[in-house]
Amino acid sequence: MTSAHSVWLVTGCSSGFGREIARILVKRGHQVVVTARNPAALDEFASARNALVAALDVTVPVQIADVVQQAEARFGRIDVLLNNAGYGYLAAVEEGEDQEVRAMFETNVFGLANMTKAVLPGMRERGRGHIVNISSVGGLVGFPGIGYYNATKFAVEGLSEALAKETAPLGIRVTIVEPGPFRTDWAGRSLKTPKSAIDDYAQSAGARRAAIQGYSGSQQGDPVRGAEAIIQAVESPEPPLHLLLGRPACEMIAVKFKEFSAEIDKWREVSLAADFPDAG
Repeated sequence: MTSAHSVWLVTGCSSGFGREIARILVKRGHQVVVTARNPAALDEFASARNALVAALDVTVPVQIADVVQQAEARFGRIDVLLNNAGYGYLAAVEEGEDQEVRAMFETNVFGLANMTKAVLPGMRERGRGHIVNISSVGGLVGFPGIGYYNATKFAVEGLSEALAKETAPLGIRVTIVEPGPFRTDWAGRSLKTPKSAIDDYAQSAGARRAAIQGYSGSQQGDPVRGAEAIIQAVESPEPPLHLLLGRPACEMIAVKFKEFSAEIDKWREVSLAADFPDAG
């Protein structure tokens, strides 16, 4: 549980959840390090006395170190790190362009990990802190056409669950946020697609890509309400490890777990037969 005036470091504040969370936190009097690759996009926060605007590309280690140093020099500590920076790439696995895939992993996975590593020493020293990692419903369910994005978010899920078990004894909480479709720029200007599509995937990956691009701007999820939910979870006396956001996310995960459970039961005897007979 964070205090009424905690220090938050938020990545990816130029739009979406990052921007809305920063707005709410600043308005409520929290001390907020508001970051983006282009700090000119954060002019609305420049005059706020409880905000520190900083340039941050999470794929550049020297910028990560500099932002953490600035935050601690200005506010004395970092209570909450919100790893929000990230983007999507829509391609069938065979269509994936190596350079684009690796660049997305650098932001969505390695940038998140390096930000986390940068704030953990201070949190360990104080014996408290909270890491919030923005994943996706796509971190729990694979979809045609977004396999590489799925892979980055599945990585965030595994990293975060392990981190939660490592840091719980140290007083540091971890929350993984799994939004469904939200009315942010994720499916708009932030989204990347391959230069050439393979016709054989038109009915799977291609159809999914068209659907995602088609509903951009009309998704069911409200970024402001989503931001409020994230803050509420962090401020809870017992923050969740997993926080689904939006009805579609809840429904998709319920289906996934139901199907997964049925498959485990169906193949249970085959699974158990893989052990040595006397293994108990």
